[in-house]
Amino acid sequence: MADPHDNIGASAQAREFNFDGLVGPSHHHAGLGSGNVASMRHSGTVSNPRLAALQGLEKMLALHRRGIPQAVLPPLARPNLRFLWQLGFRGDDAAVLAQAARADQRLLSTAYSASSMWVANAATVSPAADSADGKVHFTPANLSANLHRSIEHPDTARTLRAVFADPDRFIVHDALPCAPSLGDEGAANHTRLAAYHGGPGVQVFVYGGETFGAGDGKRRRFDPRQYDEASRAVARLHRLDPSRVVFARQSAKAIDAGVFHNDVIAVGHLDTLLYHEAAFEDEAGLLEALAQRCEAAGFRLLTLRVDARQVSLDDAVSTYLFNSQLLRDEEGRPLIVVPHECLEFAASRRYLESISAPGGPVSEVLSFDLRESMRNGGGPACLRLRVVLDASQAASIRANVFFSEALHAELTEWVCQHYRDRLVPHDLADPSLLDEIRFALRELETILALPGFFAEA
Repeated sequence: MADPHDNIGASAQAREFNFDGLVGPSHHHAGLGSGNVASMRHSGTVSNPRLAALQGLEKMLALHRRGIPQAVLPPLARPNLRFLWQLGFRGDDAAVLAQAARADQRLLSTAYSASSMWVANAATVSPAADSADGKVHFTPANLSANLHRSIEHPDTARTLRAVFADPDRFIVHDALPCAPSLGDEGAANHTRLAAYHGGPGVQVFVYGGETFGAGDGKRRRFDPRQYDEASRAVARLHRLDPSRVVFARQSAKAIDAGVFHNDVIAVGHLDTLLYHEAAFEDEAGLLEALAQRCEAAGFRLLTLRVDARQVSLDDAVSTYLFNSQLLRDEEGRPLIVVPHECLEFAASRRYLESISAPGGPVSEVLSFDLRESMRNGGGPACLRLRVVLDASQAASIRANVFFSEALHAELTEWVCQHYRDRLVPHDLADPSLLDEIRFALRELETILALPGFFAEA
């Protein structure tokens, strides 16, 4: 792997911040994510919102202590009562919740969904080094493939504009039109490769469907979520150099196996791409295009290919081996962050042992208990949005979102005070839950220095 510390100058001082999503107090297992095998499997089971949030905070703290820049994004305000009002439910808040529950419990679960915790779906991000105007660009994902996620993007845009508020440094676009054939799932289908974070990058957009394609006539178990024209539109909005952009088609076989996002089957960081052999429709063509563009950008791509004899496609989906984080600690050592499940399956454990052996491409494997998130279908990579910032860009952010020991302690106390330790979908009709969440979010405004943020939601 290239060493980002080998470069000097302002651009070399840019760092990648992992903005992790803070799990919201309405985290529950409703099985709303079509194509997400884990989400569907655990539908209706008991969740523990408090534990879910604490597990996420523990991962953030551990990486922060390794010298890896961490920050936090707040949950979206839930329930989304505007959504229920648009569906014709009337009366005070308690009446609206009760009517929705009687009409269809899934509507109430949609309004209460805490899926914004998976901020890899919040937006696609391009750093200033890659954008023609020298600004950091964000495009909130429209998430049009699933109802509960398609209602997130207005609030996501408002969140990003509140945190990345300096218009001289950041541009937060509106989401693309919310149509299935323009489905955009954000950074979960996008990665950036570079020699160092502030240097020229190669951006890879992965799509599963073609907006104007006729299809191959075959019946599919699951529909794709990301479409080619959505990816191309984001690249245009971000003013990227076409010579440093690659578009690749996701394997239909992988989608049918439960690879609803490309980050369930591939992950990239700096000059390294880790992927399963079943990830892409045209593996050879993609690798050739990447090699050419990376070489033109001044670095050689390191590919770590996992074939089905090492880890089967089903095991890759079950363990979320590829929904990992490739990172470098403050000493420049490459790390891989995986869920505990990867160590419980023999095949994925053996593979991790092989790449972390002396002389291997990874120095250390860090595993975390993220079972609450995993049961809903999201691993370590789902929980973070990668944002490359230089010192001036980071300094322009006034919200108290950069992770520290003090912020961890404050958020932990807040979670323990306000989150329930048991929640099932039928609990969502309880008006007291709404009151609990509103009170908690008002306190969170103060902790994160976002005054009045949730009052406007």
